[in-house]
Amino acid sequence: MELLKTYLDAGLLGLLGFMSFLTLALTVERYLYFARVDLGAFDRLEDLEIALTRHLTVIASVGANAPYVGLLGTVLGILITFHDMGQGGAIETSTIMVGLALALKATAFGLLVAMPSIVFYNALLRRVDVLKARWGQRAGV
Repeated sequence: MELLKTYLDAGLLGLLGFMSFLTLALTVERYLYFARVDLGAFDRLEDLEIALTRHLTVIASVGANAPYVGLLGTVLGILITFHDMGQGGAIETSTIMVGLALALKATAFGLLVAMPSIVFYNALLRRVDVLKARWGQRAGV
């Protein structure tokens, strides 16, 4: 339990930080790709769609799963708080509230990672739709 208590914050915040970095890096990469993509280089719509949607699954997965990572941190933080209360014998309200407040920060960070990820994903999907429509106009479809 001490190992969990020691490394819980660093591990979860590190994982959420990595997820956030990954989302940001892939979002920038997709925007740069969209800015320079040559629609005339694609003969089939399917090939264009594959090229345009590359890495979008990762961004969507981060948006969908970051709240769960934060929730896991909250549950483990509450578990640690209750364990410490049971081991200490005396129940002090301030100790409980501090433990619960620290546990809830994991959920807050998870939501902070998820919300921009979903916004980026939706914006990128919109751009994919626009580029596919432009390809259709050029191809006469």
